[in-house]
Amino acid sequence: MRSGTAWELKAGPVAPTDMSTDDHCITLQPSGLRFCARGDEDLLSAARSAGIAVPGACRNGVCELCEANLLEGQAVNTRNQQSIPVSAPLMMCRTQARGDLNLEINAVMAAGENQPCKYQAKVVDVRSISHDVFRAQLKIPRRRELSFHAGQYLSINLPASDPCYFSIASSPSAELIELHIQASPDWVSAQNVVDALKSGQDVAVEMPHGKACLAAVPERPLLLVAAGTGFAQMKSLVDYLHDTRYSHPVKLYWGVRKHEDMYLRSLAQQWHEESERFTFVPVVGDDEDNDWSGHHEQLVRAVLASGMDWQNVEVHASGSPAMVYTLMDALVEEGLPEAAFFSDVLEYAPRN
Repeated sequence: MRSGTAWELKAGPVAPTDMSTDDHCITLQPSGLRFCARGDEDLLSAARSAGIAVPGACRNGVCELCEANLLEGQAVNTRNQQSIPVSAPLMMCRTQARGDLNLEINAVMAAGENQPCKYQAKVVDVRSISHDVFRAQLKIPRRRELSFHAGQYLSINLPASDPCYFSIASSPSAELIELHIQASPDWVSAQNVVDALKSGQDVAVEMPHGKACLAAVPERPLLLVAAGTGFAQMKSLVDYLHDTRYSHPVKLYWGVRKHEDMYLRSLAQQWHEESERFTFVPVVGDDEDNDWSGHHEQLVRAVLASGMDWQNVEVHASGSPAMVYTLMDALVEEGLPEAAFFSDVLEYAPRN
């Protein structure tokens, strides 16, 4: 029985047309991100609850990391209850809205606009979690200075080798960076990465990459579709939503060739059992004679049979280009707006 106690998607911000009289709409420039704030709630807390990565450390206005400029609207300083003049700077952790606000804060990036940077990452742990998948945990120096969005990916850059790209499987708020690396014996580049991680030496990484990500909680239900280790990207999205006030349903379809390829099925099943808003649908081909195209078509058929309102859903997909484009074409034909479909495949493998 699904209890909804241990893992709960918390009540989330609503669209401005649905706000109560005590809610105010806060718009951040130049990112264009928006969130709702109650009149008795500081702006930093409200932004964090909406999943927006506003920098901050002290929460008392001393570190000045959450500084913004008031472009429009009425706000007060909670320390002295004085009104803040338009064009004046403010600390979001010490500010409450008295109406809709327009703020300027250059430290907040829209989805996909974080600039990739190079880091030397310390390998904290690497271990096998299935017959061909390894889970690695990396520690980035000066972690608070690193900003990325849920659903983005990184590259591991070994000497004299081409970059190897992997989805980040952890939330932007997590201290460690988690990766799921599929490395079968005949996949030389991935096996070299695993060997380098196991050596205990620091590794060079570049991050973040990718535009198919979440910079704030969506205003619609989410459909997540993963094939194989595409689950890593979906785990980042789910972990991120867990820490926000997102209130819409989330449905995850995970397709694999064989049962043993679903390397963290117990985790996905746990999400399903612990939240009434989360649904997990495993799709297993379990037929070694079928090629992958047969399996991704099976996955697409399962998604189409979900009966979702395709005019009111946001889709994130991770898998091979063949799977992603087959899924996108099928959903658009069913009425999904193309702008509501997100996948890194659209960026790194665009169709001519």
